[in-house]
Amino acid sequence: MATSPPAPRVPAPEAGLVRAIGLFGLTAAIVNVTVGGGIYRLPAAAAQGLGTAAPIAYIACALALVFIVICFAEAGSRVSLTGGIYAYVEVAFGPLVGLVTGILLWAGLTATFAAVVSFLGDSFAALVPGVGRTAVVLLVLGGMAVLNYRGVRLADRFNAIATVVKVAPLLILLVGGVAAIDASNLSMAGMPPLSQVAETSAILIFAFLGVETALVPSGEVRDPERTVPRAVILAIVAVAVLYLGLHLVAQGVLGAALAEQKTPLAEAAGVALGGWARRTVLGASVLSMLIYTSGMMLGVPRLLFAFARDGFAPTALAAVHPAFHTPHVAILVQAALVAAPAISGTFERLALLGNAAVLLSYVACCAAAWQLRRKDVRMTETRYDVPGGGIAPPIALVLIGWLLSGMTAAEWAASAVVVAIAALVYAARRRRAGPV
Repeated sequence: MATSPPAPRVPAPEAGLVRAIGLFGLTAAIVNVTVGGGIYRLPAAAAQGLGTAAPIAYIACALALVFIVICFAEAGSRVSLTGGIYAYVEVAFGPLVGLVTGILLWAGLTATFAAVVSFLGDSFAALVPGVGRTAVVLLVLGGMAVLNYRGVRLADRFNAIATVVKVAPLLILLVGGVAAIDASNLSMAGMPPLSQVAETSAILIFAFLGVETALVPSGEVRDPERTVPRAVILAIVAVAVLYLGLHLVAQGVLGAALAEQKTPLAEAAGVALGGWARRTVLGASVLSMLIYTSGMMLGVPRLLFAFARDGFAPTALAAVHPAFHTPHVAILVQAALVAAPAISGTFERLALLGNAAVLLSYVACCAAAWQLRRKDVRMTETRYDVPGGGIAPPIALVLIGWLLSGMTAAEWAASAVVVAIAALVYAARRRRAGPV
């Protein structure tokens, strides 16, 4: 009778972490870091790119994400280490490919994190005259770092409750705005060129990214072989339905004016439901980004922890707090690293850098899912077969390649620099300590 290969060894630093994140907590975490600031701005960008055909870009992104998250679910059900995609790829293909993927992911998430914090600073400064954006950025990052420093259970509960609160105003707009839709605004003149759909989808995909961040703390998820697959599929289906519905409401209410709006969802709420709804959605956009930063602070520092655990970063970053059982040094360092670009950068420039790097890490994750399934790698005794896990990787890779075709030369160049840095870090590690 055939037997499965032995499970990979769990690194010693993982023993200090606590498996406190359950199905609801992980699902909420994925929704939280997916529904950030992007959805409040990007319907206008989608309308600029495709006009009345903009819903096609949402469907394209959702279709791509379905197959991608099946790959995440497949890999996450087999590898339960902290690091998410980085850990999946490292177990599947070894430390070099894992490190390149991990640093691409970390760089992309750090840029995305900084983009939203930067936009949050601008938004809050506009709402409260006299408050400087720099002070807002530092206060938000400091507060969320302290929250996550003090324990994963506390951060998990906060994220779960706060996610429900942040989604509520969007649901009000979604339900209440239906009656105000002018059906003629949803009429599509014709099918746009696929290249144009790809370009718009490459921008819109920013609003769909988030699974990769929420899965980084996999070493702190209960029953990961079941929890991870169920959570990622539940969350992405919910987000896709929410996003498409919101765009249809905004387009149906605002028509051609949608493309000209700086705050499209808020303007749609104002037209459909009145001034109170506009103010509510404006406030919700700030609240949403604030809550998003907590989810990012839960996930992204664990990549630094994982790099240090594997010898690719200073060992201090792998420290686990003896009382709170969190990677406290990594959390504080990550907060400091996000602060500088958030203060000096702009939302659009940082968001674009994040898109390219994260999508490239998705390519590696989908390939890793296929490899882990082929080798039947399992880190837990419980067997859980993800539906579609066998056919999803090749389909996901084709769809990601199509999305990447919409990236600019500058985004490719920035990603190439990150890959070169990762290769240098790996080479330095080999020289210092021998083969890894």
